[in-house]
Amino acid sequence: MSKHVVLVEDEVNIAEAIRFLLSQEGWRVETLANGSTAVDVIRNVLPDLVMLDVMLPGKSGFEILDELRADTSFDDMPILMLTARGQSRDREMAEKAGVSRFMTKPFSNSEMLDAVRELTNT
Repeated sequence: MSKHVVLVEDEVNIAEAIRFLLSQEGWRVETLANGSTAVDVIRNVLPDLVMLDVMLPGKSGFEILDELRADTSFDDMPILMLTARGQSRDREMAEKAGVSRFMTKPFSNSEMLDAVRELTNT
């Protein structure tokens, strides 16, 4: 059975590149371009991994992260946060909120795959 990831990313080119990359590795990738429905979708699908952009329409990646981490049933779910803003303040906020890993865009394909494998033990 393939692993399942929910990717919340509003930049179409980035979402498609990640979808392609992960699907080549056997992942099922569900993409959302808006943060407002992300938590409901994640609760319904229970993916093996969540990937969140920081800046999203509807609800930010930080708001989604806060909601997920406030629910103890998501304590063990790996969450990878992506951002074009590499500021240390964002990284610190994400770590305090319980992110599993934080990556700054742009990133290499190998860096992305290594992070996904590490977070999901695959």
